Amino acid sequence: MRISKFLIAWGIIALLMTSCKQVVREIDLSGEWEVALDSMDKGISGKWYMESFPDKIALPGTLCDAGYGTPCTLEPTMDKEIFLNLKRKFDYLGPAWYKKECFIPAEWNEKDVFLTLERVIWNSQVWINGTKVEGFNESLTTPHYFNLSKYLVPGENNKIVIRIDNRRQHDISVKNLAHAYTNDTQTMWNGILGKIALTAKDKVQIEELRLTPDIDNQTVNVSVKIGSNGSSPVSGKLLFAVKDPKGNKLADKEVQVNNTEITFTYPINNPMLWDEFTPNIYEATATLETEGMTDSKCEIFGMRKLTNQNALLQINNRRLFLRGTLECCIFPLKGYPPMDEAGWEKVFSAARDYGMNHLRFHSWCPPEAAFNVADRMGFYLQVELPLWTLNVGEDKGTVDFLYTEAAHIMKEYGNHPSFCFWSLGNELQGDFSVMDKLLTTIKQQDSRHLYMTTTFTFEPGHGSWPEPNDDFWVTQWTKNGWVRGQGIFDDQPASFNKDFSSAIEGLPVPLITHEIGQYSVFPNLKEIDKYTGNLMPLNFKAVAADLKKKGRLHLAEGNLMASGKLATILYKEEIERALKTPGFSGFQLLDLHDFPGQGTALVGIIDAFWESKGLITPEEFRNFCSPVVPLARFEKATYVNNETFKAQFEAANFSDKVLSDIQPEWRLSDSKGTVIAQGNLDKQEIPVGNAFNLGSISVPLESISVADQLTLSIRFTGTQYQNSWNVWVYPQEVPEVGKEIFYTRSFADAEKALSQGKKVLLNPEKEEINGLEGKFVQVFWSPVHFPNQPGTMGILCDPAHPALVDFPTEMHSNWQWWDICKNATTMELDSLKNNMQPIVRVVDNFYKNRNLGLLFEVKAGDGKLLVCSSDLAKNLNTRPVARQLRYSLLKYMESDKFNPQEEVAFKQIKQVLHNVNRTKEVKKSIYE
Repeated sequence: MRISKFLIAWGIIALLMTSCKQVVREIDLSGEWEVALDSMDKGISGKWYMESFPDKIALPGTLCDAGYGTPCTLEPTMDKEIFLNLKRKFDYLGPAWYKKECFIPAEWNEKDVFLTLERVIWNSQVWINGTKVEGFNESLTTPHYFNLSKYLVPGENNKIVIRIDNRRQHDISVKNLAHAYTNDTQTMWNGILGKIALTAKDKVQIEELRLTPDIDNQTVNVSVKIGSNGSSPVSGKLLFAVKDPKGNKLADKEVQVNNTEITFTYPINNPMLWDEFTPNIYEATATLETEGMTDSKCEIFGMRKLTNQNALLQINNRRLFLRGTLECCIFPLKGYPPMDEAGWEKVFSAARDYGMNHLRFHSWCPPEAAFNVADRMGFYLQVELPLWTLNVGEDKGTVDFLYTEAAHIMKEYGNHPSFCFWSLGNELQGDFSVMDKLLTTIKQQDSRHLYMTTTFTFEPGHGSWPEPNDDFWVTQWTKNGWVRGQGIFDDQPASFNKDFSSAIEGLPVPLITHEIGQYSVFPNLKEIDKYTGNLMPLNFKAVAADLKKKGRLHLAEGNLMASGKLATILYKEEIERALKTPGFSGFQLLDLHDFPGQGTALVGIIDAFWESKGLITPEEFRNFCSPVVPLARFEKATYVNNETFKAQFEAANFSDKVLSDIQPEWRLSDSKGTVIAQGNLDKQEIPVGNAFNLGSISVPLESISVADQLTLSIRFTGTQYQNSWNVWVYPQEVPEVGKEIFYTRSFADAEKALSQGKKVLLNPEKEEINGLEGKFVQVFWSPVHFPNQPGTMGILCDPAHPALVDFPTEMHSNWQWWDICKNATTMELDSLKNNMQPIVRVVDNFYKNRNLGLLFEVKAGDGKLLVCSSDLAKNLNTRPVARQLRYSLLKYMESDKFNPQEEVAFKQIKQVLHNVNRTKEVKKSIYE
C-alpha cells in the first residue's frame, strides 16, 4: 500500500467526535493545496482538472489571504472610489482551481463518501481523478456537499480538484449590495472557508433530523429523513436519545423504521426553557440501525415557544422586546466571516455588553458557529435570504435559487433555538405575489420561526402596512406616521414625553423598527493601526492626509468625540421612545458598530471591530438599553426659572419576571452636583411589559438664578437599574449687558461701526448669510453615499471659552443646541483666512473637511468683530436659549477678554459671507 504525503503530514483518518459526540469517519482536508487562477475561464476546456499547479495555498482560506490576485494600487486620496469601501490588498473575480491528493482507506469501499466545503462564494464543481462529479453547488449560505462515492478509488491516492467561481451567478442584489455577495462589507472572496473534509457513511444515512419543540405539551416533535442509494425499502430501528441542559440522559426511545420518513413525539417533562435569560440547550442523537448498517446524527435544540399573539412578540408566553443591531458581514481584518466560535463570541459578547439581545443578519445568513454561540448566549437572530433587489420575480433562475437556498438554510440551521425570525431579504421591491408564494411555501415547510416578506420596502403601494402573510413587521413608518427618530429629531424641538403609539394603532402583527439611527460619526484615525489583515483603510488614511494638508489634523480627536457624543445622545432617545411605546416589540439599530462600506458609513457607537471608540461605556449604554430600563417623560429640554419642571417616571420591564419591592429614588442636581430636589416614589411591583407608571414629580425652578445644565436621575434602590437625562434652565430675566457693544444684523452698519473702532456683534438673518443649512442632527448614513445633504456633524467648542461662560454647554451638541443650530446658517470660513479658529465650530463631514462655524471673532480695521450666524434677535421671549447665548456673548465682548488676534478685512468678510440677493439653494433629495 502506498502512503501519501497527506497521511504523513496529517495522520487524521480516524473516528472523530463531533460537538454532539457523534462518531464519524472523516478525513480533514485542511492544509496545503495546489492553486491556479483561471482569469480567462479556459480551465474546463483546457482540462485543468488533469494538471498539476505550481502555486500553493493554505485552505481553509482565500486567495487574498495567500496574496493571489491583482494587487491594489490605489492611493489614499479624497476620491469617491476610495470612500466606497475598504480595499482588498489582492482582488480576484473569476474561476480558481484547487487540487490535492488524498489517500482513501480500503475499508471505505462500501461506503458513501461526502465532500464538505463549509462556505464558498459562489459556484463549486469537483473532479476526482480527472472525472467530473455530477452536478455543481452554488449556495451562498450553507455548506457545499458532493457525493464522491462513484468516483473515488479506495485503497489508493485520489486526486481531488475543485473549481470555485466567485462571479455573480444570480440577480440577487442591486449594485451588489446584498451582504452575502458584496465588496462593501464581506468581500467577493475566492477560496474555501471552514470545514473541508471527506466523510464516510454507510449506504443508508440519516439525511435530516428536525426537532420542533412544543412546550405546551412538554414534547419535542421529531422528524427523521433517511437517504438510501438502494432501491429496496428501508427497514430497521431508530434509537432516539436526549441529554438535558445539565448533561443528564433522558429515557431512550426506540422507533421501528419502515419508510424513509419517520415522525414521532418525544416527551420532555418539566422542560428547561430557552430564552435570553436561561439559554438551556438540549442534545438529541438519532441512531439508525438497518440491514447491518448504522448511522447517527446529533442536533441541538431548545425548548422555546415563539409567538406573535395580540400583535406582540412573546417568548414562552411572556413579552419579548428585541434590543437589536445589524450584522452586515462586517469583518474588517479578513473580509469574510469567522467560521470558528471564538470569532463569534467576540461579536455576541460585545453586543451583550451594550445591552443587546438580538442580531439581524442583513441579506445574509451566518455560518454554524454563529448559531452555536447565539444558542448558548441566548440571542434572538433574524436571518435573511441573500436578497436585496428591486426586481424580485423577473428572473426565474434567481427565484429557483431562492427556493433552494431557503431549503438549505432550513435543513442546515433550523434546529437552532436562536434562529427565531426569517425575512426574505432587505428592502425588496418587485413582484410581491412571487415573494408571498415563496414566503408561504417556507412557512408551510417549517413552523419553528416567525416570518416576514421583506425587511422594509420602498415599493409604491407597500411598506406602510404589513403584508398579508407576515408574522412580524420591520419598518421605518406606518400609514399613520414615523416610528424612528430620523424623520422627527431634526424637524421638531426636543420633547421627551412622546412615543410612537399613534403610528402603530391597529397593527395586526408585532412591529420592530427598521435601522434606527444611522447617525454618522467622524472617523477614529487611531483605528488605522488595527487594519493588519486583507483590507486597507485607504479612506481613513485619506482623511488623515487631507486634515494634515489643511493644518487641522489636531482636530480629528475632537471631531470624533463631538460627533460621536451627539450620535450617542440621539441613539439614547431613539431607544427610549421605542421602550416607552406600548405595543412595540423592539428595535434594530443601524448600527451599534460601524459599517465601513456604502461610502464609509461610520454610524456606530463602537468601531467595525466591535471595540470601543471611547464615546460611551457599555455600563452607561445599558442604563437605557437593557432588560429593565427606568424611563422619564417630560415636556422639553429647556426651561426658564419661573417654570415648574414636571416629569412622569415609568419602567420598561422585559426581564423574565415581575420585579418586587422596587423602590424608585429620583434626584434633580445642578452642574456642580448639588441636589436641587430629591425623593422616593412609592415602593411597588413592576410587571413584565412597558409603559408602567411609577409616579410623577413637580419641581419649581425659581431657586436656579443662573443658567445651568441639570441632571435628572432615577435609580431602583438596591439594583443595577438607573437612568439619567439633562435639562437646561435659564433665567427669565437677564441683566442688561453690552451697552457699549454695537449689535447689528446689517453688514453695512457693521462696516461703518468697525471703521469707528467699535466692538461689533454682527448677527445677520440666516437668509443673508452664504453657507450651509443649519442642522441639529448630523449626517445621515454617509456623505458619500448620500451627497445631497448639508453634511455637518454637530458643534465642537471649548466650554471654558470666556464667550461661553454664561452659556452652559459641553464640547459637543446636546438638546439645548437644537434652537441655535436650526435657526442658523453654517458659515464656511476657509475663504476668510486659512485655519481661522471659530469659537463654536461645526464639525464638517470627513469627505469635505471644511472649516465651518457658527461663531468667530476677528480684528477688522480699527474695530473688533464677533460674528454669529444663528438668530439671536427674533422671539427671544420664547427662545430662552438664544437669549442666553446673546447675553453670554455681549457680556464677553464688554470684558477685557474680548481681544481677537485674527485679523481679516471686513470687505473680505462681507464678500464671502453676505448673501446679497438672499438666494436659497434648492433642496434635493439626499437619495439623488
